[in-house]
Amino acid sequence: MKKLEDLKYVVRLSEVSKIFGSDEHKTVALQNVSCEASAGELVLLLGPSGSGKTTLLTLIAGLLRPSSGTISLFGKNIESYSAKMLQQIRAMRIGFIFQTFLLIDSLTVQENVGVVLRFNGKTRREAHRHAFRLLEQFRIEHLAKKFPRTLSQGEKQRVAVARAIANEGDLIIADEPTGCLESKQGFEIIQLLKTYSKDQNRCVIVGSHDLRIEEFADRILRLEDGILRESA
Repeated sequence: MKKLEDLKYVVRLSEVSKIFGSDEHKTVALQNVSCEASAGELVLLLGPSGSGKTTLLTLIAGLLRPSSGTISLFGKNIESYSAKMLQQIRAMRIGFIFQTFLLIDSLTVQENVGVVLRFNGKTRREAHRHAFRLLEQFRIEHLAKKFPRTLSQGEKQRVAVARAIANEGDLIIADEPTGCLESKQGFEIIQLLKTYSKDQNRCVIVGSHDLRIEEFADRILRLEDGILRESA
Protein backbone atom coordinates (compact mmCIF):
# COMPACT_ATOMS: atom_id res chain seq x y z
CA MET A 1 0.00 0.00 0.00
CA LYS A 2 1.36 3.40 -0.97
CA LYS A 3 2.48 5.97 1.55
CA LEU A 4 0.57 9.24 1.71
CA GLU A 5 3.41 11.30 0.23
CA ASP A 6 3.50 9.03 -2.84
CA LEU A 7 -0.19 9.47 -3.64
CA LYS A 8 -1.65 11.98 -6.06
CA TYR A 9 -5.09 11.22 -4.64
CA VAL A 10 -6.00 9.71 -1.29
CA VAL A 11 -9.48 8.93 -2.62
CA ARG A 12 -10.67 8.82 -6.22
CA LEU A 13 -14.11 7.84 -7.50
CA SER A 14 -14.85 7.10 -11.14
CA GLU A 15 -18.45 6.78 -12.38
CA VAL A 16 -19.63 5.39 -9.03
CA SER A 17 -23.28 4.43 -8.61
CA LYS A 18 -25.05 2.83 -5.67
CA ILE A 19 -28.46 1.23 -5.98
CA PHE A 20 -30.45 -0.24 -3.10
CA GLY A 21 -33.16 -2.81 -3.74
CA SER A 22 -34.29 -3.97 -7.17
CA ASP A 23 -37.05 -3.63 -9.76
CA GLU A 24 -39.95 -1.46 -8.57
CA HIS A 25 -38.37 -1.15 -5.12
CA LYS A 26 -35.09 0.16 -6.50
CA THR A 27 -33.57 3.33 -5.02
CA VAL A 28 -30.71 5.06 -6.79
CA ALA A 29 -28.66 6.62 -3.99
CA LEU A 30 -25.73 7.70 -6.18
CA GLN A 31 -25.46 8.00 -9.95
CA ASN A 32 -22.18 8.13 -11.89
CA VAL A 33 -20.25 10.17 -9.32
CA SER A 34 -16.63 11.03 -10.17
CA CYS A 35 -14.43 13.04 -7.80
CA GLU A 36 -11.19 12.93 -5.87
CA ALA A 37 -9.55 14.19 -2.68
CA SER A 38 -5.88 14.72 -1.92
CA ALA A 39 -3.64 15.11 1.10
CA GLY A 40 -3.54 18.59 2.58
CA GLU A 41 -7.06 19.61 1.61
CA LEU A 42 -10.48 19.78 3.20
CA VAL A 43 -13.13 18.70 0.71
CA LEU A 44 -16.71 19.65 1.54
CA LEU A 45 -19.39 17.32 0.22
CA LEU A 46 -22.40 19.62 0.31
CA GLY A 47 -26.03 18.65 -0.10
CA PRO A 48 -29.42 18.44 1.62
CA SER A 49 -30.61 15.46 3.60
CA GLY A 50 -31.21 12.51 1.29
CA SER A 51 -28.80 13.74 -1.37
CA GLY A 52 -26.46 10.76 -0.98
CA LYS A 53 -23.72 12.25 1.20
CA THR A 54 -23.71 9.54 3.85
CA THR A 55 -23.85 6.82 1.21
CA LEU A 56 -20.84 8.30 -0.54
CA LEU A 57 -18.84 8.61 2.68
CA THR A 58 -19.74 5.03 3.61
CA LEU A 59 -18.54 3.82 0.21
CA ILE A 60 -15.24 5.67 0.61
CA ALA A 61 -14.73 3.95 3.96
CA GLY A 62 -15.30 0.54 2.38
CA LEU A 63 -18.36 -0.16 4.52
CA LEU A 64 -20.48 -0.46 1.37
CA ARG A 65 -19.58 -1.70 -2.09
CA PRO A 66 -20.53 0.33 -5.18
CA SER A 67 -23.09 -1.07 -7.59
CA SER A 68 -20.90 0.13 -10.45
CA GLY A 69 -17.83 2.25 -11.00
CA THR A 70 -14.51 2.19 -9.18
CA ILE A 71 -13.23 3.64 -5.91
CA SER A 72 -9.50 4.04 -5.34
CA LEU A 73 -8.46 4.27 -1.69
CA PHE A 74 -4.80 4.97 -0.90
CA GLY A 75 -3.84 4.27 -4.49
CA LYS A 76 -5.56 0.90 -4.85
CA ASN A 77 -8.97 -0.22 -6.09
CA ILE A 78 -11.06 -0.77 -2.99
CA GLU A 79 -12.45 -3.99 -4.48
CA SER A 80 -9.00 -5.55 -4.27
CA TYR A 81 -8.81 -5.19 -0.49
CA SER A 82 -9.92 -8.12 1.61
CA ALA A 83 -12.45 -7.53 4.41
CA LYS A 84 -9.63 -7.96 6.94
CA MET A 85 -7.41 -5.45 5.14
CA LEU A 86 -10.22 -2.89 4.98
CA GLN A 87 -10.79 -3.34 8.70
CA GLN A 88 -7.10 -2.68 9.35
CA ILE A 89 -7.14 0.39 7.08
CA ARG A 90 -10.14 1.83 8.92
CA ALA A 91 -8.45 1.20 12.27
CA MET A 92 -5.05 2.61 11.37
CA ARG A 93 -5.44 5.10 8.52
CA ILE A 94 -8.97 6.51 8.74
CA GLY A 95 -10.60 8.57 11.48
CA PHE A 96 -14.37 8.98 11.71
CA ILE A 97 -16.47 11.82 13.10
CA PHE A 98 -20.24 11.48 13.40
CA GLN A 99 -23.06 13.96 13.99
CA THR A 100 -24.21 11.93 17.01
CA PHE A 101 -20.63 11.69 18.37
CA LEU A 102 -20.86 7.93 19.22
CA LEU A 103 -18.86 8.33 22.41
CA ILE A 104 -18.87 5.41 24.85
CA ASP A 105 -20.89 6.46 27.88
CA SER A 106 -19.15 4.09 30.29
CA LEU A 107 -15.69 5.50 29.50
CA THR A 108 -14.20 8.81 30.57
CA VAL A 109 -13.27 11.44 27.99
CA GLN A 110 -9.62 10.42 28.18
CA GLU A 111 -10.54 6.74 27.76
CA ASN A 112 -12.79 7.53 24.79
CA VAL A 113 -9.89 9.15 22.99
CA GLY A 114 -7.40 6.48 24.01
CA VAL A 115 -9.52 3.49 23.11
CA VAL A 116 -8.59 3.64 19.41
CA LEU A 117 -4.93 3.59 20.38
CA ARG A 118 -5.50 0.50 22.49
CA PHE A 119 -7.08 -1.23 19.49
CA ASN A 120 -3.90 -0.51 17.54
CA GLY A 121 -1.52 -2.07 20.01
CA LYS A 122 -0.58 0.82 22.30
CA THR A 123 -0.14 0.00 25.96
CA ARG A 124 -2.63 1.42 28.42
CA ARG A 125 -0.04 3.92 29.63
CA GLU A 126 0.91 5.01 26.10
CA ALA A 127 -2.74 5.46 25.13
CA HIS A 128 -3.44 7.34 28.36
CA ARG A 129 -0.60 9.79 27.82
CA HIS A 130 -1.25 10.42 24.14
CA ALA A 131 -4.96 10.93 24.74
CA PHE A 132 -4.24 13.56 27.38
CA ARG A 133 -1.86 15.40 25.03
CA LEU A 134 -4.65 15.58 22.46
CA LEU A 135 -7.09 16.88 25.04
CA GLU A 136 -4.56 19.59 25.89
CA GLN A 137 -4.25 20.43 22.18
CA PHE A 138 -8.02 20.96 22.00
CA ARG A 139 -8.07 22.84 25.32
CA ILE A 140 -10.34 20.31 27.00
CA GLU A 141 -7.86 18.57 29.30
CA HIS A 142 -10.04 19.64 32.24
CA LEU A 143 -12.66 17.21 30.93
CA ALA A 144 -10.35 14.18 30.98
CA LYS A 145 -12.02 12.41 33.90
CA LYS A 146 -15.58 13.36 33.03
CA PHE A 147 -18.10 11.08 31.33
CA PRO A 148 -19.84 11.97 28.03
CA ARG A 149 -23.26 12.41 29.64
CA THR A 150 -21.93 15.45 31.56
CA LEU A 151 -20.61 17.27 28.49
CA SER A 152 -22.15 19.92 26.28
CA GLN A 153 -22.70 19.22 22.58
CA GLY A 154 -19.65 21.26 21.62
CA GLU A 155 -17.46 19.47 24.18
CA LYS A 156 -18.62 16.08 22.91
CA GLN A 157 -17.73 16.97 19.35
CA ARG A 158 -14.27 18.18 20.38
CA VAL A 159 -13.72 14.84 22.07
CA ALA A 160 -14.93 13.08 18.91
CA VAL A 161 -12.45 15.06 16.78
CA ALA A 162 -9.61 14.25 19.18
CA ARG A 163 -10.53 10.58 18.98
CA ALA A 164 -10.67 10.69 15.17
CA ILE A 165 -7.13 12.02 14.84
CA ALA A 166 -5.62 10.02 17.73
CA ASN A 167 -3.98 7.56 15.34
CA GLU A 168 -2.83 10.41 13.08
CA GLY A 169 -4.83 8.88 10.25
CA ASP A 170 -4.22 9.85 6.64
CA LEU A 171 -7.94 10.34 5.99
CA ILE A 172 -10.63 11.87 8.19
CA ILE A 173 -14.26 11.27 7.23
CA ALA A 174 -16.75 13.56 8.97
CA ASP A 175 -20.50 13.08 8.51
CA GLU A 176 -22.47 16.22 9.50
CA PRO A 177 -19.95 17.18 12.21
CA THR A 178 -21.65 20.55 12.83
CA GLY A 179 -25.25 19.37 12.59
CA CYS A 180 -25.92 19.40 16.34
CA LEU A 181 -23.90 22.50 17.10
CA GLU A 182 -24.46 26.23 17.32
CA SER A 183 -22.69 28.39 14.76
CA LYS A 184 -19.67 29.29 16.91
CA GLN A 185 -19.14 25.68 18.01
CA GLY A 186 -19.53 24.43 14.45
CA PHE A 187 -16.97 26.90 13.13
CA GLU A 188 -14.51 25.84 15.82
CA ILE A 189 -14.86 22.17 14.87
CA ILE A 190 -14.37 22.85 11.16
CA GLN A 191 -11.39 25.08 11.90
CA LEU A 192 -9.81 22.24 13.92
CA LEU A 193 -10.26 19.91 10.94
CA LYS A 194 -8.94 22.52 8.52
CA THR A 195 -5.85 23.05 10.68
CA TYR A 196 -5.27 19.29 10.91
CA SER A 197 -5.45 18.86 7.13
CA LYS A 198 -2.94 21.67 6.54
CA ASP A 199 -0.51 21.20 9.41
CA GLN A 200 -0.35 17.41 9.14
CA ASN A 201 -0.87 17.20 5.34
CA ARG A 202 -3.88 14.93 5.77
CA CYS A 203 -7.03 14.50 3.70
CA VAL A 204 -10.31 15.56 5.32
CA ILE A 205 -13.70 14.91 3.71
CA VAL A 206 -16.72 16.55 5.34
CA GLY A 207 -20.29 15.72 4.41
CA SER A 208 -22.71 18.48 5.39
CA HIS A 209 -25.82 20.44 4.51
CA ASP A 210 -24.45 23.45 6.44
CA LEU A 211 -23.83 26.27 3.95
CA ARG A 212 -22.09 28.32 6.65
CA ILE A 213 -18.93 26.21 6.50
CA GLU A 214 -18.29 26.63 2.76
CA GLU A 215 -15.60 29.23 3.48
CA PHE A 216 -13.43 26.60 5.20
CA ALA A 217 -13.33 24.21 2.25
CA ASP A 218 -10.51 23.94 -0.26
CA ARG A 219 -12.98 22.39 -2.69
CA ILE A 220 -16.74 21.96 -2.66
CA LEU A 221 -18.55 19.01 -4.21
CA ARG A 222 -22.31 19.50 -4.47
CA LEU A 223 -24.65 16.51 -4.40
CA GLU A 224 -28.32 16.60 -5.31
CA ASP A 225 -30.47 13.48 -5.59
CA GLY A 226 -27.37 11.32 -5.82
CA ILE A 227 -25.87 13.31 -8.70
CA LEU A 228 -22.75 15.46 -8.48
CA ARG A 229 -24.06 18.75 -9.84
CA GLU A 230 -20.93 20.86 -9.68
CA SER A 231 -17.56 21.18 -8.01
CA ALA A 232 -15.56 24.23 -7.04
